[in-house]
Amino acid sequence: MADENAAFTERKARMRAKLRFRRNHHVGAVSDLVHAISFRVPPTPLRDLIKAATSVGGYAARGGEAPVDALLQMAADGGAATALPYFVQRDDQMAFVRWMAGDALNPGPWRVDQPAGGGTYIVPDLLLCPLLGFDRGGGRIGQGGGHYDRYFAAHPLTLRIGIGWSVQEVDAMPLEAHDLPLDAVLTEQEWIVTGDRL
Repeated sequence: MADENAAFTERKARMRAKLRFRRNHHVGAVSDLVHAISFRVPPTPLRDLIKAATSVGGYAARGGEAPVDALLQMAADGGAATALPYFVQRDDQMAFVRWMAGDALNPGPWRVDQPAGGGTYIVPDLLLCPLLGFDRGGGRIGQGGGHYDRYFAAHPLTLRIGIGWSVQEVDAMPLEAHDLPLDAVLTEQEWIVTGDRL
């Protein structure tokens, strides 16, 4: 059993490295114009979900991650509360703190920009999740910390929308029993419904 777990962990580590390279190479090759317009105008189904939500969680994109700024602004313009992940310390559970464009961001314990301390905690109705990779069944792989997996498990009613580049798609994601699938994925090319909640 220990050998099987070690092999599975190694397989996921290799997949993360491959997907990180693929994503970064793609983003580096995309023109400034394509990068500027990607993810700015969501397809109608996602626009409707954003309009219906009272709160939308996102993330501060870094590296080659797909940007969600325009989607969060659309939510805020429609009256929804918007929020970003927040950690007090490295071993804390991920939470979401209310944040709007223009509000201060500080480096968190994971060196990821997060809202300045003292904000209002919220549980988003709709969560825009960063991806390293995904499959059409809703499987997702992230950076490896398990923060989103634990958040999904603790908040099963929150809709989970993965945001990523089309080159991050794989045929099948190596999943564990506790992994909860995404409800949909948005890439710069298409809207992919992966679950039965939408």
